[in-house]
Order: sequence, then C-alpha cells, then structure tokens
Amino acid sequence: MKYFLKIPVILLIFCLSCQNPYLPKPKGYNRIDLPVHQFQELGQDFPYTFEFSEHSLIEQDSFNLDEKYWINLNYQDFGAKVHLTYKAIDGKNVDFKTLAMDAFKLTSEHQVKAYGIEESVIATPNGYTGVVAELSGEVPTQFQFFVTDSTDHFLRGALYFNTAMKNDSLAPVIEFIKVDMAHLMNSVKFEN
Repeated sequence: MKYFLKIPVILLIFCLSCQNPYLPKPKGYNRIDLPVHQFQELGQDFPYTFEFSEHSLIEQDSFNLDEKYWINLNYQDFGAKVHLTYKAIDGKNVDFKTLAMDAFKLTSEHQVKAYGIEESVIATPNGYTGVVAELSGEVPTQFQFFVTDSTDHFLRGALYFNTAMKNDSLAPVIEFIKVDMAHLMNSVKFEN
C-alpha cells in the first residue's frame, strides 16, 4: 500500500515541476574570426602587379579561358571570390570609354535589388584613376571597382560570395575584404 501512495505523489511532483513553457532561442549569427591583414606581391607574369591578401589564393578565371589575364582572388575561408578582369586599351578595338561604360553598366544592373549604390572616384598613389562602387542591400556583389591609366590598361574587380547568407550577417567579412581591395587598388602598377 505504501508503494501505491508514492507513485501518485511522484507523478504530481513531476507534473508540477515543469511549469515554465519552452521558449526557443532566437536565431543568431555565426561567429566569424577575422585574421590580421597581410599582403603579398602578385607575380611578374601579368601586365599589372599589385599586393593582394595572403588569405586569398590566385586562380585562373574559368569563365573566359581566352582571357589569360583574368584571375580570381579566392577567399576559401570566407566563401568569397574577387573576380579581376583586365583589358589592354589599344584605342581601336578596345577603348577606355567602352570599358568604363561596361563597368558602370555591370554595376547598374544590380539596381533592381540594391537599396543604394555609392560611387566614388579615387586617385591612387601610383597616379592612376579608380572608381569604387559600394552596393547595399541583398545584391550578389557588394563591392566593385576599376583602376585605369585611361590610355593603356584597365583592371576591374567585383566581390562575390558563394553563399545564400544575408548580407547583414556577412558584413564583417565584406568590410574585411573591402580593406583588402582598397589596398589592392592603391598598390596597382601597370607595365609601360
């Protein structure tokens, strides 16, 4: 009989002890540990040189194999790539105006999803002109640029991520790579 009295008491205690309703934890963002910025020089096999992040790898661009000077900076740890395209300006088949218009057109195609596009013109320490476009919103590329001497060389870059994450959760990585791209632009040197 003693045993039968203990079972209802234990069940009653068990039922009364779980009064707090379950509350799910709010969604959080992945922790991203960013390394220190370190740079290395691009090899001499190109008509341009620059300093790029040691946290990225140089890859031949697979989009257009005919363009041997098109490369990607692959940030494997962040799932990002900076696509760099280069064109020599000859004034006949390839001119500065056409290349600049193409760069602005590629940026403006993101206006459908972009909240805003902020463009600025810069002068690099090596005497070249650069244009930077920073896009905000859920766009596939948040940072684009080109550097040119406007007579012989035109180098364009665009940052892309291989993920479907929202850009606000990628903000620290985007800012990290923007610093790398600013350093790249300021260190560009074209062959004579």
